[in-house]
Amino acid sequence: MAGEIPDLVAQERTGTGKGAARQARRDGMVPGIVFGGESDPLPINIPFNVLLKHLKAGRFKSTLFNLQVEGQEDVRVICRDVQRDVVKDLPTHVDLMRLRRTSKVDLFIPVEFLNEETAPGIKKGGVLTVVRPEVELNVTAGEIPEKITVDLAGLNIGDIVHISDVTLPEGSKVTIDRDFVIANISAPSGLKSAGADEDEAEAEVEEGGEE
Repeated sequence: MAGEIPDLVAQERTGTGKGAARQARRDGMVPGIVFGGESDPLPINIPFNVLLKHLKAGRFKSTLFNLQVEGQEDVRVICRDVQRDVVKDLPTHVDLMRLRRTSKVDLFIPVEFLNEETAPGIKKGGVLTVVRPEVELNVTAGEIPEKITVDLAGLNIGDIVHISDVTLPEGSKVTIDRDFVIANISAPSGLKSAGADEDEAEAEVEEGGEE
């Protein structure tokens, strides 16, 4: 998964305090701080447009980033807070926490569905309805799974896939304490209507035979 972790490029911020932070904002930067681990806190600036793009992509606070700062070793970080302007709702400061490889963190992991084309329910015209394309898992920072897989082989129309049906990557666990639905195979409305017509026809035949 190391290659899948997105980079977050920042600059080391010279000077601290409100004056340096205001200057950073005038320069099109968002000031921030990197803390945690065995290193001292590191003041940084992140380009405003870069940060805004990540924020708009969603789940910024549950995404692990590879922080790149010139003159510093790359480090894995996760956002702990984003301060925003109360009027414009734009980011004004960001707090990032360093993670050790053994640190536990909650992240959204994508779900991949296998054997969709061979599932009996799909072959009969059923439709795969994905309820959760991602699942939040508690994982180890050094062993983040790229994905979790759901095997649809053998599933028919009406079958439901719960999280308990999925084999999770070793060392990870779900953050929600209930057996939630990931996907199901449902019949399209046209197929349901056809089935109902067939049932009615069979019933008429049976009634006619009884007479």
